[in-house]
Amino acid sequence: MYKLLTCIMILFLGGAYHSVAQSYGTTAGLRLGNNNHYRTLGVSAKHRLVKGLTAEAILQSDFNVNTTAHLLIARHRPLISRRFNYYYGAGASIGIEESREKIPDDMQIIHTYGNPTLGVDLVLGIEFTLLKMNVSLDYKPNVNIVGREPWYQGQVGLSVRHVLVKGSEQNKKRRQKARKKRRAGKNQQEVGPFTKIIRSLKGQ
Repeated sequence: MYKLLTCIMILFLGGAYHSVAQSYGTTAGLRLGNNNHYRTLGVSAKHRLVKGLTAEAILQSDFNVNTTAHLLIARHRPLISRRFNYYYGAGASIGIEESREKIPDDMQIIHTYGNPTLGVDLVLGIEFTLLKMNVSLDYKPNVNIVGREPWYQGQVGLSVRHVLVKGSEQNKKRRQKARKKRRAGKNQQEVGPFTKIIRSLKGQ
C-alpha cells in the first residue's frame, strides 16, 4: 500500500511541472483505511468552506463488525504549492464497532460486537491535486468516548477522489453572489423614504 502511494506521488509530482494542476472546491471518492485490528473501505467527500479550510465526511466499513461515520474540519497549508499541501484538524465520529476489553486480574480479553460508539477524531495528512484527481494520505487517531476498548485507536488512510467542483468555479460563484448582494444593498439605499412608504402600503 505504501509502495503504491509512493509511486503515485512520484508520478504526480513528476507531471506537475508539465501539466496545469487544479485546486478543488468539492471532491468525492474512495478511502482505504488500516489500523492494528482491521481494514476498511469507504467513501470520502471534501468541500472547501473558505480559503484554507475544508470539511470532510467519511463513511467506512470492514463489511463485518465495524462501520463508522466521521466529520472532520481541517486547516490546509501549502508545501510546494496550494495543490500540494499538508493539513491538520479534528472532528467527531459515531459508529457500530467491536470492543476488546482487557481484564488484567483474570488475564482475559472480553471481545464484544455491535457496540454503539462515539468518539473524537484528529487528523494529519498530505494531499495533491492534479488533472481533476485528488490523492491524500493521512493519519487519523480516534479517541473513544463511549462504547469501545481500547479507548485510543489510530488509522492510516489513503483516499483517491474526483474533483467535482474546481476551486476557480467555486470562487467565481462566490464573487457573483457577493456582487448581487452589493447591488441589492445599493439599490435599496438609493430608494427614497417616501418610495419605501408607498411600497410598504402596497404590500399591505
